Amino acid sequence: MSSKYERELRQVLAGLSKGVDSIIKSCNEVEKAKMKLIEKRPFLVVRAAGSGIEGSGDLLALRGDICFPIEVKSSKDAKLYLSGRTVEQYNSLVYEGNRSCLMPLYAYRLKGIRGDSWRIFRVETETLHGQLRKLESSIPSLPLTRNGKPYLNWEAGLPLNEFIALVCSQAGQSDTGMRNIQVRSNTLSGYIVSETVDRNLEIMPKPKRNILAELKRRKL
Repeated sequence: MSSKYERELRQVLAGLSKGVDSIIKSCNEVEKAKMKLIEKRPFLVVRAAGSGIEGSGDLLALRGDICFPIEVKSSKDAKLYLSGRTVEQYNSLVYEGNRSCLMPLYAYRLKGIRGDSWRIFRVETETLHGQLRKLESSIPSLPLTRNGKPYLNWEAGLPLNEFIALVCSQAGQSDTGMRNIQVRSNTLSGYIVSETVDRNLEIMPKPKRNILAELKRRKL
């Protein structure tokens, strides 16, 4: 049976108004607005726990442009260290992420806190491309201990409302729009330069004719 927090996150990522409204009650207006974006661009969220597939995480969030295996964790402490079974889970996520060119995520829920209580972390992989590659730099990976082992530090994660704003934004279209504007700008600049040159040529004074010299040549 899925945990309370898995259900909570699943309903939010699926864009269910009931789930979104429940989680944003103690959020500020900016956080609420960002969370609401998921209702227009929801994921199909499937519970993967118990499937017997290592590295699939607890949830699979799928949409036409992106897909994330998500491992869900919760605690009363801001820091959660991985050991034993949880280390195996992490290693499996790394393996499957590299094998399938996916970006596995950790969703960490801090208990007993108001506002946005979820933080998102990225599992380090080396085979990302396309849209996932673009998102890589915006989602923090798990921090490392002094011994170089990954762990969860709630304060270092990406707030869920910002993650939702990121994956629901029109970043790609904005980039395309900006490129189109730049092309049009360059083209327009070319027209302006060309027109300026033409006008300059038109207004340049024509050389005066030496009438006396011309009459002298005709007499000869």
